[in-house]
Amino acid sequence: MKELVKFIAQSLVDNPDAVEVKEIQGEQTSVIELKVAKEDLGKVIGKQGRTARAMRTILSAASTKIRKRAVLEIIE
Repeated sequence: MKELVKFIAQSLVDNPDAVEVKEIQGEQTSVIELKVAKEDLGKVIGKQGRTARAMRTILSAASTKIRKRAVLEIIE
C-alpha cells in the first residue's frame, strides 16, 4: 500500500524527491501518512479534494483485496 501511494503521489507532483510516505500498521487498519512539498500540496489534494478522494478510493479497493483497511492522511 505504501508503494502504491508513493507512486501515485510522485506522478502528480513537481518535486517527486520530497514525497514521504509512512505506514503505521495496526491489527486491522493501516494508516498511511503522505507528506509532500508545500507547493505541491494543492496538486495532491486537487480541486475540491477530487484527487485526494480518488487516491483514497484506489487505496480502499487495493486494501479490500488483502482484507485490511487502509486510511490515507495527507500531512501539511
